This record gives sequence, C-alpha cells and structure tokens, in this order.
Amino acid sequence: MNYTRRDLGLLLPALAAASAARAQDKKMLACQIFKYEDLPAKPNGLNTGRAVFNGATHLDYPIELHLTELGPGQAPHPPHKHVHEEIMMLQTGELDVTIGGTTTRITAGSVVYAASNQQHGWRNPGSAPAQYFVLALGPKA
Repeated sequence: MNYTRRDLGLLLPALAAASAARAQDKKMLACQIFKYEDLPAKPNGLNTGRAVFNGATHLDYPIELHLTELGPGQAPHPPHKHVHEEIMMLQTGELDVTIGGTTTRITAGSVVYAASNQQHGWRNPGSAPAQYFVLALGPKA
C-alpha cells in the first residue's frame, strides 16, 4: 500500500492521541509534591499505612511508593516473595529483616533491596514504632 504525505499527516495526530490515552491508562506519574500531613493514614491495628503514589514512569515502568509505621513487635505480613522488586528505606526505629532465611537487624537510615522472587520479610523488634518507605518496582504479576 502506498501512503502520501497527506495520509501521514492525518495519521500522526491519531497516533499521538492513542499514545496519550495509553499513558493515561497506566497512570503515568507527573511531577508532584507529596506532603506527609496530606497522605491519608490507614490504621491497621498497631500499624498505619500511607499510600504515596502508584503509577508508571515515562517509559511505562510500574512504580509504587508507600509509607508504613509498624508497631512494636509487629510484622506487616509473613515473609513472602513476588515478581516485582522492592527497596525498603528505614526512617526511624529498627527492624529484623529476613531475606532468604537470614535475619539481620537494621537501624534508621538503612536500606534493603529485595530482588524479584526472593523471599523477604521484616518485623519490628523494638519497643517503639518503626517507620519505613517501600518502593515497589515493576509489574505486580
């Protein structure tokens, strides 16, 4: 099939619109400031979660960030594994982090990387709450 420049000129806006619609479907993240006091708190027993964002980068790569305050002696869930990767950044308190069956105690300022399909989990061994961020990278399934 032969296309003229006129045909191409008509096709380009349609392609641009389709691309924009795809970005909106994936919730492409835009520049934004997320103030702590504006993040809705979701209590769960002694724990509190705050969703920060959940969307995609300009390359359509899924990315999600949440903040958790974990009560003394609490774990968010049993050790588990999943396809997406996670980076956990401990802001306050301490956590016992288990990766692949090995447990390490971390303190504020520490960072944990959990690779795809690697079993991991954490628990707050302290007497005060521990607060951390989790950055999830990649598709959830």
